[in-house]
Order: sequence, then C-alpha cells, then structure tokens
Amino acid sequence: MADKTAKNPKRQWGAERATAPMSIKHPVPSLRKIVVGRIAIIVTIFAWFMYVITTIMREFIEGDPGSLRYVLEAVSYVAVVTALTFSALMYLLARQGALYRFRDHIRTPRGPLDQHYDGADGHDITVLIPSYKEELDVIAKTVWSAALQEFPSKRIVLLIDDPPNPTNPDDIAQLNAARDLPARIAAALDEPRSRLEHTSAVVHDELEGAETAPRDILSLVAADYGYASEWLETMACEHPLVDHTDAFFVERVLRGLAGDLKLTKIALDGALDQQQSPTPTRLLQLHNRLVRIFSAEIMVFERKAYDSLSHEANKAMNLNSYIGIMGKRWRIEKTPSGQVLTEVGAHSECDLDIPWTKYLLTLDADSMLLRDYCVRLVHVLEEPGNERIAVIQTPYSSYRGAPSRIERMAGATTDLQHNLHQGMSYYNATFWVGANAVIRRDALEDIVEKQTVGGFEIRTYVQDRTVIEDTESSIDLGTHGWTLLNYPERLSYSATPPDFGSLIVQRRRWANGGLLILPKFARQLRERRYRRDRVLHREIWLRINYMASIAWASAGLVFLLGYPYDSRLLSPWVILAAAPYFLCMASDLKYSGHRRTDIFRIYGFNLVLLAVNIAGVVKSIQQALTNTKIPFARTPKVQDRTAAPGIYVFIPYVIVGFSVLTFIRDYQAENWGNAIFAATNAILCTYAIIAYIGIRASLVDMVLGVVNWLYVPDVPSRRQLKKKEEGERAARRAKGASEPVEWERILYDGDRRLGPDVKRKNDLRRRITPR
Repeated sequence: MADKTAKNPKRQWGAERATAPMSIKHPVPSLRKIVVGRIAIIVTIFAWFMYVITTIMREFIEGDPGSLRYVLEAVSYVAVVTALTFSALMYLLARQGALYRFRDHIRTPRGPLDQHYDGADGHDITVLIPSYKEELDVIAKTVWSAALQEFPSKRIVLLIDDPPNPTNPDDIAQLNAARDLPARIAAALDEPRSRLEHTSAVVHDELEGAETAPRDILSLVAADYGYASEWLETMACEHPLVDHTDAFFVERVLRGLAGDLKLTKIALDGALDQQQSPTPTRLLQLHNRLVRIFSAEIMVFERKAYDSLSHEANKAMNLNSYIGIMGKRWRIEKTPSGQVLTEVGAHSECDLDIPWTKYLLTLDADSMLLRDYCVRLVHVLEEPGNERIAVIQTPYSSYRGAPSRIERMAGATTDLQHNLHQGMSYYNATFWVGANAVIRRDALEDIVEKQTVGGFEIRTYVQDRTVIEDTESSIDLGTHGWTLLNYPERLSYSATPPDFGSLIVQRRRWANGGLLILPKFARQLRERRYRRDRVLHREIWLRINYMASIAWASAGLVFLLGYPYDSRLLSPWVILAAAPYFLCMASDLKYSGHRRTDIFRIYGFNLVLLAVNIAGVVKSIQQALTNTKIPFARTPKVQDRTAAPGIYVFIPYVIVGFSVLTFIRDYQAENWGNAIFAATNAILCTYAIIAYIGIRASLVDMVLGVVNWLYVPDVPSRRQLKKKEEGERAARRAKGASEPVEWERILYDGDRRLGPDVKRKNDLRRRITPR
C-alpha cells in the first residue's frame, strides 16, 4: 500500500477548508433569480443613460464648462465610465444566458447513452495531453482521468515536450519517469481489463440471440460490476493524499466512478432478488460499458526527437506536430542532423503507424475529467442538427480546498468564468477555453495552414501567433462556418496558480493577444454576412468584450486611480450603474460555493494584477508593431514558491501610496466621492498585498529584482569563444591528432559556408592590389 503519511502543504489563514467540489449538474435557477438578472441589466443601462443626460449634458448645455481642461476631463471620464459599464453589462448579459441554459438543460439518462455507443463503429477518440516538465504525480492523475473514460475506443497520447537529451540528473530522472508512466498505467489496467474481457466472451455467447437473460449471467454481470467498483475503491485507498488535488482525484475521479458502478450493481442485485432481469440487449450494453472503462491504449510521443517536426516553444505546435502526422505511416530515418520522419505507403514497413480518429480531446496536463465527460460531449456532437459544431467543452472549474488565499481567489475567478462561458454559448459567442475540449478532426482540416520549413511540411491547425491560441482558433473556425458549444455541466477541473509568481505568468499570458485577434474577427463577420448567416449584435458585443476588455478596463482603472477628476463628474448614477454588477457577482460567488464578501477580495486581487494586465496589453501592441511571435510562457507548477518579477510586486505598493496621498488631498478639499474611492483602493490593495503576495515575499522579490537588474553575467564574447576554439585546434595539431572528416554531415548538408571567408578575402586583396 502506498504511503499516506505525506503531509499536506501548510494552510494559510483564510484559505479554503471545504474540499467537496460542486455538483456536476447546475441547480435549476429560480424564477426570482432570472427576473432579478433581467432587472439588473435594465438598471445598468438606465443608470448609465441617466448619468450621461443629467451630468454631462447638464454641464455642457445648462452650466458653464469653464475651461478646456474640464471639457477634456468630462469627455475622458464619460469614456472610462462607458467602457467599464459596457464590461459590466456584458457580464450581466452572459450571466443571464447561463441562467437560461441551466434552467433548460435536461441531462440525458444512462440508458440512451449506453444504447448510442453499443456496437457502433466510428466512435474513436485520441486524447492529447501536452506536457512540459510537469511533476509526475500531476501528469499521472490527468492520464488516469482520461484512461477511465467509458468511450468505445480511446487512444491517450502524452505529448512530452521536454528537451529529449537533458544533462541535469534531476531532468533526466523526471523525463524517464514521464516516458515510463503510460506503460505503468497500462499495466495497472491490464488486470481488470483481462478479467472483464474474459467474462465478456461468456456473456456474449450466452446472450447472443437469447430472448431472456439467464439468472447466472445476470449474477455474473452484477459480480463484475462489484469487482470493478472494489478495484477502484482499492486504488483510491492506496493513493497518497498529499494535497487537495489528490483529494479530488480520489473522491471524484476514482470513488465517483466506483460509486456509479456500485449503484448499477445494486440495481442488478435488486433485479435478482425480485426474480426479474433486464433484456439480453440491455445486459450486453451494461457489460460492454465495463470493458470500455478499463480499455485504453496509452503511449508517449516526443516531437523534439524529430528534426522534421516543429520545435516552436509553445503548446499549440506541440499539439499540431502530432495532429499533422495522424492518419499516416512513418519511417524513422537517421540523418547527421538528427532523426526525421518519412511518410511511407500502406504496404511498406513503418516505425510509426498513427491512426486517424474522428475526434480529438485536448487536455492540459494539470486537468482532470469526470467519468462521463467523453460519452456525454460526443453524444451531443452526434445529435441531429449538431453536425457543424466543431468544438464542445465544459469550461473547467477549480479544485476546492486550496491551501493558500491566492489560490482560493484565483479559483473563485475561475468559477465565475465557468458560468460566463456557459452564458456566452446562449448567444453563439463561445470561445475555446483550451484546458479541455473535444474537437472534430474534419473541422481542424478546414482551418489548417501549411508551410514548408527547411524542406519539411509543417501543418498548423491550432494557431500559435498569439499565446492565447485557443481564442484565435475559435475565430478561424467561425470564419469557416463552424460553431462551438459549452456543455452546461461541471465535468472538468484544472489547477489554479498557488502563488503570486505563477499567477503573474498565467494572467500576463491571458492579457496578451486579444487585441491582435480583433481584425481577424472583423474578417469573420464579413464572411458570415456574405454567407447570409444570422449574426446577433449580442454575439458581437460579447466577443469584442472577451478579447479587448482587459485592455480598456486596465486603462480605465489607471485613469480613475491616477487622475484627479473634478468632483462634479461623480454622480450617484455612476454608483447605481455599477451596483447591479457587484451585487450579481456576489450572488454568483455564493452560488459557486464561495463567499459573498469575496467580491471585495477579488477587487483587491485585480488591483495587484493591474500592472500584469497592462504588461500583457503592451506586449500585444509590441507584437502588432513588430509582427513577431512571443515565447509561450508556461505557468510554473512547482512545490516551492515561484519568485515574482520585482516590478510587478513594486507597483501594488505604488498604488497604495498614491491612493493614500489622493485620499489626504481629497479629504482636505472635501471632495468626498473621490476620497472614499481612494480610501477603498488603499485598503483593499493593502489587504491584497498582505494576503496574496506577503510582506516578506514581496520584499525578497523586490530586492532580487534590483540585484538581477544590476548583475551582469560574465558571458564570453564571440571573439573569446573563437579564440578558445582555435587554441584547442592548434593543441590537437601540435599533438599530431587530425580532426576526423564529418563526411556524413557534408554529404547531407552540402556546403554551409554561405558567407565570405574574411582571412582568404584579405589575402586575395593583397595579391591583386597594384603596386
């Protein structure tokens, strides 16, 4: 039995203690909740309109603006208020759509699902799990959650993106462990699969063509369900509980499936006690389900082992490299530069035979799926009328029981986003979120871009131009007439950053790229209107807000924090326009299992991330001007704290200091509205610094930031390296050792001397110079 004495990470005061996740199916919202949501939208629009009329128009028409400065202040202030109110309105609109979907959703019963998948061909799926230097236990839980999906034919591929030939002993051990993981999981599944396949042959022989099911066969099927349930329970008991993700894996992935199977056994035992039995067809379906659960092909693929595949440092090209070789047979050829893949015919010998599957499931290495994720989502794709749905997903939720305050708050914002994404599907404004998704392979073939790099064809299905590759691919799919859908249940969970350093990496990536995609969305709208597709204004608003709201919200907040606006511009109508947004968000936090008061913590959370969001937006502008890609920064997943860049820790202190000065100035000037706003910002940002960053950690990060800025590493120049190389060659010549001719590389690469030889050029110049 595995060691279960591992200690949980130290829990902070104010962290989340409850580890029980939310229910799979969203509770049906009450009529009162729906009506209040509608009223919130009306009040927001009405309050904004009244503010413009009563404050701005009154000052310009009835009053005396007084100066050009006041006019500019008024125009900029109303622009900021309008932008922030628009974002709040889009939140309320998406929230309302989510309420409608939760109200109307009817879960497909178990029986029709088993009937849909039983004995049908073409139900195959490839699960792609991109991984880069992930901890072994994190990957293992992800692979297990995919391997236990009850899908007819599933192939799980762990896409390891680590350098294939590391020199560090720790990296070597980590890489070898990841390479061995699929084989270990497959070996563990072999025992239950072998037993169930053996009894499956008996069940099929006895029930094939029978009019009634014999009692001994019914008892055998019930016993197999009991065996499968006990096997999962044993695995759950032996799994070490190190952190809250382990608790989720044990309780919801393993014991959740075990409880489902045990319930079926109880039903079959009840039929035995009552001298009754399901039909032979139904009994076959039930046993086939058991075999599917424990049957999976699991393998590893490393794109960096082949020079013919892209080595771009991002998750998108890791996925694209494997997708591009699916459905073909390949021979591995060794060249002086490395291994390359060469396509061979159907009757030729090959080293890799990558099957084509109708569906792909992309799954981040720190995510987990609940038991019937695949069967329910693919069932929706195969319903009549859904032939043009390219991507279906369940926006991920956060693991409960976070041991740190910042992880709990990041999880709260994640759960809010889950609801908003569900509502966006109501208005056909779905975006591919990225952590998990089932994709039609045919849809990817419509958006593929091909280019030749170094003589090898590189296929790009998921765009890597920006670091939010899923968002851009959503626009590409819409341009080609495909749609996307969020399944209205909680069937997937993913990790949230546990410290401020890793959170910076994630949120800076999220803030980058949205502005770059807006022109592509404009082209999509032209294409859809040309096809005479119906395009709702609400879809356009929601999509624009999703891609660009971080930019204008961050800029607007900077203006409100930093510029001393005239007190005449502040009005109760502004507060009334913002109130529905905050009240509804507090209600949504409570609905998602958090606290209503977390609304204030989230505000402080956003203040300390203000510089991070602005940095992401600025990076987008830089990328647009230079037309270059930026490196994909993966969110660190380490046990220890991730150090944060000093500038991002320093800015929250600047916000606090400036807010205090603003409060003192406005208090003395009796500018009460601005004084209250400044005091609120100072208090909540101070709390956020203490709770989410930590005074000691922030001081350490700022000192390290200064030291790293002042420190200049001693990197040898090219001249020094060349001189060292020439010295080594001279020493070898003095010993009489001749350098071997790299004949294979010369024959493969040809002449690589593409520039002039300076030494020979100078010698030639001296020879032809007239005397």
